[in-house]
Amino acid sequence: MSREDPTKSLARLRDHPPLGVVVRVAGAPATPRVKRLDAGTLVIGAGKGADIIVEDKAMSRSHAELSLVPEGVRVKDLGSTNGTFYLGQRVESIVLSLGSRIVLGGAELCIEPDIEALEGAPETSHAGYRGLVGASPAMRRLFAVLARLEGSLVNVLLEGESGVGKEVIARAIHEGSSVASGPLVTVNCAAFGRELVLSELFGHKKGAFTGAVESRKGAFEAADGGTLFLDEVGELPLDVQPMLLRALESGEVKPLGGNETRVVKVRVVAATNRDVVGDLKSGAFREDLYYRLAVVRLSIPPLRERPEDVEVFARRFASAAGLGELPGDVVFRLKAHGWPGNARELRNAVQAYAALGTLPDASPAEEDALETALEQSIDPTKSYQDQKDEFSSRFTRTYLKMVLARTGGNQSEAARVSGVDRSYLGKLIVKHGVRRT
Repeated sequence: MSREDPTKSLARLRDHPPLGVVVRVAGAPATPRVKRLDAGTLVIGAGKGADIIVEDKAMSRSHAELSLVPEGVRVKDLGSTNGTFYLGQRVESIVLSLGSRIVLGGAELCIEPDIEALEGAPETSHAGYRGLVGASPAMRRLFAVLARLEGSLVNVLLEGESGVGKEVIARAIHEGSSVASGPLVTVNCAAFGRELVLSELFGHKKGAFTGAVESRKGAFEAADGGTLFLDEVGELPLDVQPMLLRALESGEVKPLGGNETRVVKVRVVAATNRDVVGDLKSGAFREDLYYRLAVVRLSIPPLRERPEDVEVFARRFASAAGLGELPGDVVFRLKAHGWPGNARELRNAVQAYAALGTLPDASPAEEDALETALEQSIDPTKSYQDQKDEFSSRFTRTYLKMVLARTGGNQSEAARVSGVDRSYLGKLIVKHGVRRT
């Protein structure tokens, strides 16, 4: 696996230092009980020279030291008498993700992100961020937060309706991180039942269950050194959630049917369109897992709440479809619609316009944009075969333009993405007169 140039990593950290933390003390009197750590180190102990003085007999004068790192906080025991503990194990030095808790003597330290500082990031003047675009204040604020997160590898939970672009945002988060040279692995938690989702996450050994004809590596191992994107995490079966929590806390994974564990380093970005807070109250989602995933919560508002972005998105989708400038009347009609399906529905409408030369009626919210466009374009008085051939040809030509644009003109990659043999793809490109980018 290729790794990022160390000089680039250092430059990234200088431009975007790790996200600050808030340290809270519970279980024992402390002065102060809450303290921010933005730079340097923080010493916890019973002595007067400590940055947080804890009144506890089991606390050494200088018990432990905390310092910021991209992954969260490095905790170093300073030779204390009674030790520093994480998940019941005594540790000398450990890097903990934000949201973790450690035990020092009779006190418990909660290490939390400095959300106030993150939310206070000024709105950026840029109308884009690593492939994302948007002109609305909501998107500009999001871009500012994403830029601020570049120095950290904290877990992020993306919340928003279906179609708002959570997967695209997850990719931007990965590409802006210090693990950008590592893999980005996606698991759709809603696409599998209990046994299969466990296999997707942690892998399995041959014979672990019916149909396991060979051993398979899971997403955690595949994402080692990179980012794991857990899409639709709110759909994760309740009895699988403790296993995910343990993997996030310990960094250890064990395949189904296996006995050996493996330590992995994975940054997790999760997404949901559910009301997970409501699921916490009903018991459908574990509270401890939620707070482990939602170290930083980013809420993406629906497209109807940011109409300034409709034209920006439409022009981006049109460009990807190989179109030139969208006519003014088309843009006007697009901006007049509420887009209940958000950016995904808008993209479908623009693709329908690119393929058929007409914009679907955007008024019925429940109708699919492409189906509506076809209904408006088909002439039932003409031959079925002639119209089918025409639409098929226009679809193929538009698809080839888009897949080549997406792969930067790389025909081997385009063949892989499209599931078409490379030589046949080349024949289609020639047949339909598609210009190679």
